[in-house]
Amino acid sequence: MLRLASSSITRAQLLSAAGIPYLQQSIDFDEDSIVAPTPKNFVYQATLGKYRVNFEKFGCTDYPLLVADTVVTAQGKILRKAKDEADARAILATQSGSEVSIITCMIYKTPRLELMDISSTRYFFDSFDPDAVDAYIQSGDWRGKAGACMVEGFCKSYIRETRGYESTAMGLSVEVLKPFLT
Repeated sequence: MLRLASSSITRAQLLSAAGIPYLQQSIDFDEDSIVAPTPKNFVYQATLGKYRVNFEKFGCTDYPLLVADTVVTAQGKILRKAKDEADARAILATQSGSEVSIITCMIYKTPRLELMDISSTRYFFDSFDPDAVDAYIQSGDWRGKAGACMVEGFCKSYIRETRGYESTAMGLSVEVLKPFLT
């Protein structure tokens, strides 16, 4: 059993699908104050911030602590969570027909082990159909998603090529984590 210090439904689903027992409980961390020169630096700072507040609250003696954050980047831009529908449209327009990198950083801490990993999955997307974008925006499924991106949902039919693990793009590098679980 581990403590997933994240409110992400997708991260919880990834753990469940991998057969990893968890308790989902987290303290929020304000990512808006982060100023980072690169996407990797941003996701590292966000994960470290989440780790610090959650470790202070929960520690890792009763359950190992797992925190993670994900960022999307395309055309040299860091694409964060969309603030509204117009922002989601602009973010999706940046990804349409582009190479998109989805970077996930995670920290897993037990009393005897601390694992920190930054993994990236690259996608090459075909151009998005404008009607499909409209339907996706109306669905609201983009809300709370890094870069408004759902590689397991909306974006799936536009993937021309993938380099990396889908779990990384979905917010938790399960393939990296599993060998370290006790």
